[in-house]
Amino acid sequence: MPKKLLIAGAVCALAGAYAHADTTIKLVEVLTSPERTETLQGLVASFEKNNPGTHVEITSLPWGQAFEKFATMVSAGDSPDVVEMPDRWLSLYAGNHELESLEPYLAKWNATADLNARALESARNVNKTAYVLPYGFYLRALFYNKVLFKQAGIAEPPRTTDEFVADAKRISALPGKYGYCLRGGTGATTSWMMFGATAGGSNTFFTADGKSTLADPAWVKGTTWFANLYKQGLAPKDSVNWGFNEVVAGFYSGTCAMLDQDPDSLIAIAQRMSPDQYGVAPMPTGPSGKSFPIMGFAGWSIMAASTHKPLAWKLIQTLDDPAGNLVWNKRTGALPIYKSAAKDPFYAKEQYKAWFDELDDKNQVPTMLPEDVPGYAYFDSMLVTKYGQQTLLGQISPAEMNTQWANYLTKARQKQLAGR
Repeated sequence: MPKKLLIAGAVCALAGAYAHADTTIKLVEVLTSPERTETLQGLVASFEKNNPGTHVEITSLPWGQAFEKFATMVSAGDSPDVVEMPDRWLSLYAGNHELESLEPYLAKWNATADLNARALESARNVNKTAYVLPYGFYLRALFYNKVLFKQAGIAEPPRTTDEFVADAKRISALPGKYGYCLRGGTGATTSWMMFGATAGGSNTFFTADGKSTLADPAWVKGTTWFANLYKQGLAPKDSVNWGFNEVVAGFYSGTCAMLDQDPDSLIAIAQRMSPDQYGVAPMPTGPSGKSFPIMGFAGWSIMAASTHKPLAWKLIQTLDDPAGNLVWNKRTGALPIYKSAAKDPFYAKEQYKAWFDELDDKNQVPTMLPEDVPGYAYFDSMLVTKYGQQTLLGQISPAEMNTQWANYLTKARQKQLAGR
């Protein structure tokens, strides 16, 4: 080979090596907690080890400000390659053509066949196209403090909403204690809708022509019931501003005795409370005899603006293949996305029984929020918090709050039905 060609080849190889060494994949985490971030860093370290010269830059956004902060990043042209995508944001970013379709990758991936039906259904929640690969499902159940229940003379967790209120009153009579860890800040939508549906007896969000039902008497009855928990002093005063970390801390610190949460809360709670100090039960049923625990999901998406899409998918594979997903779910507590994982001994633990009981009980109706509606992310992150807090503080009535919610969702759904 001529000397010039040898030199040229060496230069190209060296340039390629430097280009690879300089490759940085940006990842944004939005459902942030210390336990989750630590687990994510461990999985990312494994990816970097198996992909020499590639660095993953993790940005962890606090959930309370995540919606606004991430939207600002995207609008400023600072999109990451991979983002942790909550179900409630999916319609916004997929609808704006800001997410990459994962269908070509799923078609070639050997783990796709093991994904359960709900995982694939959730992935394709918008336009029947997979814009996200879920890493797990979240279903509400009731955590209860056995020690406080015993102090208040209560033998077992509440089975109905009437028993829930009665138990909350007895526990709130204890000095410095409250019956319920209420979430009034960002992320409160789940509790408002779940208890609203359960107390009101219906989980129907829209009529056939796209009109929101949230202003109907049944829904107002349900949200009034929920608001009264706060107004009657059954939850801490500052819980009007509480988000995920605050309600979980309120529970494991013994400030309040009941908490509606997903299995991801198990991680922080189990680290600070022994099994004899707390239990998990199915959500209480309402006057209709049914409960409507909210089921949601989160996963990993590739931003359409990414210039490293194949490598971004490789990162998602590391995070979400059967091995990585089990590591993640053991730390985050999410319910499995793989058919094979459901039989893992990890999910046979006593703490998980309530969630699987809910899935098997016909009176427990897992309910998906209408997150496919364009504009739902704004509704969830901004409007629910704003009007919900005003209602808890007595500044507006539950009926006024529900009307504001219904007006917004009706316009959004009818635009959706009109194909705009």
